[in-house]
Amino acid sequence: MLKTSEISNLSAKELTEKVATLKAELFNQKFNKFTTGNDKPHTVKELKKDIARLLTVKNAKK
Repeated sequence: MLKTSEISNLSAKELTEKVATLKAELFNQKFNKFTTGNDKPHTVKELKKDIARLLTVKNAKK
């Protein structure tokens, strides 16, 4: 789980890269959920919240 203090120190480019990475990881988690079953179902919820935090900080910096 990412903290807001850590996120606010990132540049816009780093935020964009981090969002892309987390979205790819979210896709993989969802894919694994439907194919093999998910060992940790709470990770999908955490990833969504982290992406939302990153996008919020990114939009606030505009």
